[in-house]
Amino acid sequence: MPSLFESAPMLLWQLPALAALVVSAAAASVYLVRKHLAADDDGVPDAVFWDIFGGLAVVAPAVILPALAAPWAGLLLGGLAVAAAVASYFYTPRILHRQEARRLARTIAASNAEAEARHRTALARWQRYELDPAHAIDFPAMTDARQPETAALIRAMKDAERLRGGTDAGYAPSVARLEEALADAERAAGADRNAGGGQAPPARSTGPLAKDPARG
Repeated sequence: MPSLFESAPMLLWQLPALAALVVSAAAASVYLVRKHLAADDDGVPDAVFWDIFGGLAVVAPAVILPALAAPWAGLLLGGLAVAAAVASYFYTPRILHRQEARRLARTIAASNAEAEARHRTALARWQRYELDPAHAIDFPAMTDARQPETAALIRAMKDAERLRGGTDAGYAPSVARLEEALADAERAAGADRNAGGGQAPPARSTGPLAKDPARG
């Protein structure tokens, strides 16, 4: 019995470190268990086993050994471990939700950045039919909103422009619809052969040296 009292001063010095260790290990173990269960992977049973085993391997000695020197210390550390595990059990879903939200935000940002580059390319492709006289003459249907395909293209351009520059997950799909509508309008206007190259159609020569196709 005297040895217990002799070890008490040392125990008081060690108690804060043991408390931090117990709380961290219990909370981390429960967090990892819930995270692996939420992942729903094939290796979940093994991962959960090792999460629990690792937590117990740290918490059990940190609680039992001080309890041999001072029972109140064991009860205190055990209570802290249980409280940390319960708190982690209820708080982990919030942490996982925030992590998933951040991952989703990064994914959307990367997708929108790539979609904005495609958006600029599609608009540049469309503007040729308005700004290039050769394209405007050869493919008048591309600027004629009475054509169903051109009307659909204009609607798709408005939808994509409305979502441009934001963090909306619908921006990338709207750009994909714009690209599809542009391809449909070009196909309907007979401009699809020149859509990808960005060059105007070959100029029709009207000079005296122009070759007459009828003469071969």
